[in-house]
Order: sequence, then C-alpha cells, then structure tokens
Amino acid sequence: MSDWWRGAVTYQVYPRSFQDDNGDGVGDLPGITRRLDHLAALGVDALWLSPFFRSPMKDMGYDVSDYCDVDPVFGTLADFDALVARAHDLGLKVIIDQVLSHTSDQHPFFVESRKDRVNPRADWYVWADPRHDGTPPNNWLSVFGGPAWAWDARRKQYYLHNFLAAQPDLNYHNPAVQDWALSAMRFWLERGVDGFRFDTVNYFFHDLLLRDNCADYRVKPEPEGNPYGMQYHLFDKNQPENLAWLERIRRLLDDYGAASVGEMGESHHAIRMMGEYTAPGRLHQCYSFELMGYDYSATFFRDRIEGFFKGAPDGWPMWAFSNHDVVRHATRWARHAASTEDLAKQAASLLLSFEGSICLWQGEELGQTDTPLDFEELTDPQGINFWPEPIGRDNTRTPMVWDASPNAGFTSGKPWLPVKAEQAARHVAGQTGAQGSVLEHYRAALAFRKGSAALRTGRTRFLDLREPVLGFVRGEGEGALLCLFNLSPVALSVTVSGVGAPTGPSLHAVLQGDRLTLGPNAAAFLPVTGTVAVHD
Repeated sequence: MSDWWRGAVTYQVYPRSFQDDNGDGVGDLPGITRRLDHLAALGVDALWLSPFFRSPMKDMGYDVSDYCDVDPVFGTLADFDALVARAHDLGLKVIIDQVLSHTSDQHPFFVESRKDRVNPRADWYVWADPRHDGTPPNNWLSVFGGPAWAWDARRKQYYLHNFLAAQPDLNYHNPAVQDWALSAMRFWLERGVDGFRFDTVNYFFHDLLLRDNCADYRVKPEPEGNPYGMQYHLFDKNQPENLAWLERIRRLLDDYGAASVGEMGESHHAIRMMGEYTAPGRLHQCYSFELMGYDYSATFFRDRIEGFFKGAPDGWPMWAFSNHDVVRHATRWARHAASTEDLAKQAASLLLSFEGSICLWQGEELGQTDTPLDFEELTDPQGINFWPEPIGRDNTRTPMVWDASPNAGFTSGKPWLPVKAEQAARHVAGQTGAQGSVLEHYRAALAFRKGSAALRTGRTRFLDLREPVLGFVRGEGEGALLCLFNLSPVALSVTVSGVGAPTGPSLHAVLQGDRLTLGPNAAAFLPVTGTVAVHD
C-alpha cells in the first residue's frame, strides 16, 4: 500500500459539533460534507470521524449498538457514502473510529449474552462470579468512576465495563469475537474508507485470572479527583495477547491498502507501548495523551519524541496536542504565552515540525479555547460524575465556530452545547484571509510541512540547549532545517551558524549576522547551509 499516512496530517472531526444541516442542534454527516472545503483549504491530508454509528448516546456514540449503520441523528449510509466521495474528490483520505473493546448494553449481542450462562453468546462478554461476600471479583476500577464491574441479576454474575456500566467489555479471548470485529471493519472498508482510528486500543484483552491491580508506584501526596489514576493497571488492560490481535487487524487492512492509528489509553508506559504497537506487522501509527498534559518545556518535548524513536526505531507515532477528551492546549498552556494567538501559532509551528504523523483537533486552527460550562449545561458522564474536577470533556466539544451569525453558523436550531462569547469571537469567516490570523498561520505551516521532505519524513537530531529553548535539526543534506522554539513569553537571543535566514511559518524570529533574536513564543525554521551550531 501507499505510505500516504507517514508524516501526514489528520484533522479530527467530532460529528456532533462540526456542522448541523437539519436544524436539530446536533451536527450531522451532510453538514460535514458541506464543510469539507474548509479542510481542503486548510491543507490537511485526511479527516478522522469520531463515532457516528447507531447508539443510545450514553457516551456520545462511544457506546455502539450497531456497528454497520449510521445513527439517524447523523444521517444515513447514503449520507456517509456521499461524504466519502466528496472527500476523495478533494484529495482527502477518510479515517473512521472503531470502538471495538466494548459495545452498548443495548447491542443485540449483550442482550443475548446476559440472558443466561448457556446461550450462544454467553462467553462474548467478560462475566465473573462474585466473591463469597457478594463483592466484585477484584479491585479493577472504571475510568468513569466506581468499580469496573456491574451486577446482573439474570446471570447472577458481574460483567466488566472499563467505562460506563452501559458499555460492557467484549471478551477478546473468544476467537468468535475477533472474527466478528474483523467483519465489522470489512463492512466499512468495502464502503471505501481509507483506514481506522482504534479507540482504547490497549483495552481489548483482560487478565484471565482476574488478578487485582496494585497501587500506582508513583506515590500520590493526596487522592486524585478520579481514583482510576491511583492504580497501576497491570491486569485490566495492556495484556500481551493484544499484540497478536493487532497483527490480525493489520493483515485485514493490508488486503485493502488501508491505514490504522491506535489510541493508547495509558499513563504509565505509553511511549514504550506506542513502539510495541507500531512494530512491523501491527498498527501503522499510534498516539497517546503524552503531549496533552500541562508541561510545556523543551525537556518534556525532547524526552517524549527522542524517547519514542530511540525505543522504537521501526515504529511510527502520531502526535497531537488536543482532542475531544482533554482541555484545549490554548487553555492548558496559557500561562506560557504572551497571548492566546501567539501560543496558538507557536503550537502550530511546533507540532507540525515533529517527526511522525500529526493530528489536529477541530477548532485548534482558530486558536480556540475551552468553554467554561455550568453544571446544568453538561452532557458528558465523566464531567458530571467528577464535577467540579477533573474537568469533563464537554468544555472542548462545543460547536465549531464558522462565522459571526447566531449560533456561530453551526445550526439554525439550539446547539446541543452552547457557543459562548469567547469562543464565538474566533471564527473561520473572520480569520480567512486575515493577515496574522491563527487560521492563516495554520494554512502556511501546513503548506510548508507538505512541501518539506525534511519535516514530513526526515529524522530528528536534538541540540543540547537550555530552557526554554527547544532546538533540533530535521533531515540531512539539501532541504534540512534547523527548528528553534522559545517556549516562553520572554524574548531571548542565541548565536547560530551554518544556517540561512528564517523561512516558512517562523514567528517573531530575526537573524542579524549570527545573532538570532527569538521573541515571545517564537518559532524559527532556518535552512541548513553548513555545520549547525547554536549557543546561548
């Protein structure tokens, strides 16, 4: 197959929040199709669609009740086919979510499985007897709060749910479950999708002995807002059987020339596991939440990127600063910036300079910030369960802002989440063609990356520089680039040699002789002309 995905940039679309075309306040597939020109003009290579399958929407579509149909709130299969055709006409690849580690409790398979212990699908989910005192079989916790086990009076057993009780986990130790999952993927491959993003890709298998997890070896000075983070998840996920299953998936994808990216839901060894999961014959790419925290230091970024390629020279990462599950980076990193716009533009230059593939979250090309929501406005079960912190996910999922019209041009009805004044001020229409806007900077940075073999696929050599300067060389020979970033709101300068003047999506960077001034939140891309040296 073509390696189009290697070094590519994917744009994540959250269907509920992108564009509503029927006026019910919820985004839909025809709306996405109508707005695909925005993605083509932005310069991305692919779009990733978050779930649009039939679902009770207990977890906004990540609880699937029919894997081979479109939920009516989003449209029809014909609408999906039209979206794929239009995307391909525009030169865009289409990747869709696959939420296969668990189903909805309303999925026909689970309805059958819970009837009794002898039905044909009795072993399709993870069932366990209670302890003698009636408590769950072990101490595993749900990401969304409480035990990861729910009692079912019909079978007189507990079933495993790593997320909501309405999201029972499938039993991938059963080969029939694997065969079914492959058939669901094949359905969409036959409809022309270019690949899949696998949700919680390290959650497929559980420990058959149901052993207790131990406490997190990183001692916490006080309890976390979500106690899930207080365990070391040795047995409820991350099992070795996952690797052989990924190899089965890869064989299917290779038959269709399709690509894959896995979401690494892990906080302990994510970088190492990303390497394992993208070894030859497994996933093409893997991404984690490693760059979606609050650290904005040169040491942090170097450690994660250099660490990945040292530990997995044959693997391939996908890097992202934000997605539908975390606080937007323009909000997370605000204290490191002279302004929101400066931070947003620097983040674009920074992310698009990294070795690997890149994923952008809808709205970040506008410098969009998180939306402060009142409790009464929340829909996210995670946000509701843990109110007031950790902050839930609705804050980042508010509708896309297209223009200054009512409801931001997103809907003619009442939007499912509000568009508040701070977010409404950052819209596509107002930034299109506006010199110095975040949107135009993203377009320039994406075009620069696409035109640079060094940035798309060149190797990275980091330079030993002091905080807050991050520096590395991408590529070798003709076309190689020195990339320098001042990750602070305070101007500084460095001495450089072996390079030309700043080019491309450089920001607040001025070269006079051999002295390079890096203004607040500066980014500098300098063509390599000789032996590169940088000194404070």
